[in-house]
Amino acid sequence: MKKSRKVVTRRVGKYEMGRTIGEGNFAKVKFAQNTETGENVAMKVLEKGTILRNRMVDQIKREISIMKLVRHPNIVRLNEVLASQSKIYIVLEFVTGGELFDKIAHQGRLGENESRRYFQQLIDALDYCHSKGVYHRDLKPENLLLDSQGNLKISDFGLSALSQQEDGLLHTTCGTPNYVAPEVLGHKGYDGAASDVWSCGVILYVLMAGYLPFDESDLVSLYRRINVADFSCPNWFSASAQSLISRILDPDPIKRIKIKEIRDHEWFKKNYEPVQLYEDKDINLDDILAVFNDAEERYVSEQREEKETGPLMMNAFELITLSQGLNLSALFDRRQGYVKRQTRFISRKPAKVIISTMDAAARLMGFRVQTRNYKMRLEGLTTNKTGQLVVALEVFEVAPSIFMIEVRKAVGETLEYHKFYKTFRGRLEDILWKPIHEADKSQLKRTESR
Repeated sequence: MKKSRKVVTRRVGKYEMGRTIGEGNFAKVKFAQNTETGENVAMKVLEKGTILRNRMVDQIKREISIMKLVRHPNIVRLNEVLASQSKIYIVLEFVTGGELFDKIAHQGRLGENESRRYFQQLIDALDYCHSKGVYHRDLKPENLLLDSQGNLKISDFGLSALSQQEDGLLHTTCGTPNYVAPEVLGHKGYDGAASDVWSCGVILYVLMAGYLPFDESDLVSLYRRINVADFSCPNWFSASAQSLISRILDPDPIKRIKIKEIRDHEWFKKNYEPVQLYEDKDINLDDILAVFNDAEERYVSEQREEKETGPLMMNAFELITLSQGLNLSALFDRRQGYVKRQTRFISRKPAKVIISTMDAAARLMGFRVQTRNYKMRLEGLTTNKTGQLVVALEVFEVAPSIFMIEVRKAVGETLEYHKFYKTFRGRLEDILWKPIHEADKSQLKRTESR
């Protein structure tokens, strides 16, 4: 007999909230549905108290303002911002195709034409940002999402800057080491547009090579190579691609190619299709000001409903989204080596057995384990012991006695999470559901049609 638990279902204004699909140090991202339109959205939830304690009000306000300012088909869209007495809700476009990083990690290097298409979309979106005075400052494949049609979407403007200082330069050292421009490391001020272009060059190299142009085990050696642009292109890069990349990865930001020149380069122009921009409307920031000014008359309603149940049964709209239509076979991860920031597998073992098996596996790997109901949080160090890795897990019931376990990276580098997941999954053989027989497939189809 299943042990029951209290599950809280939540509605925020017109949005019905579902499972957690991402999290970081200061926010969680929830799957949600607009009950008036049926649109699926991603809802970033921030605790006001946490923002205040960590003195992040200005940073969050800047991030929200920037995302509202940049309306481009290749940038994740911000729909609206809501607030209650204790929380801020940022309602974002729900992008279903995963990270570009996942595609590279699974597939390896991409072909030149496919790489060019992503790069063209990246440059289009970045050119638009710069025209609005916005500099991203943390461009990398993990922050580039793909929609259901395979189009690129820039996300995560948490480190972006709106305007430069009086000297025309930015002064905050930020970004991800392998993708950061050499002048950012110099602590003397840098041009935001030029540093973004450098990051795009590293991304293009990774797309076409399948590995980084600058990659060392220690930061001193890494920065030394970046400062002199010590890299070489593989022999499968075309001469035209090598020409463009060498001009982008110029350590001198003054000599580095500009976006206009990138657009004029012969490699970039091949098969280029200009994006259709949205209608340019006046941007109203009143809702953002209301959120941060604690305008109580604009607080959104919050409803909570508690019910006794076992592992959380997924809402129909969540199942349909996860299963890419109405084909539940997409929930079954048969590709043992394929890891994403958010990965799922299926088990037919009892939920308590699943939890205890994962608990034991994580502890054997040296992780601290916190378990609450059918959710787990694992905290530990990366394989090289230099950083923190936090992993969240949750057990869902998708059909009677069929459970889906969702594993996602909460904090840490994506590559370290990949290493963790492959080892962790190897310790779970006793609870994994092996490849589905045809009889099981037909049973699932009957279940989903009810």
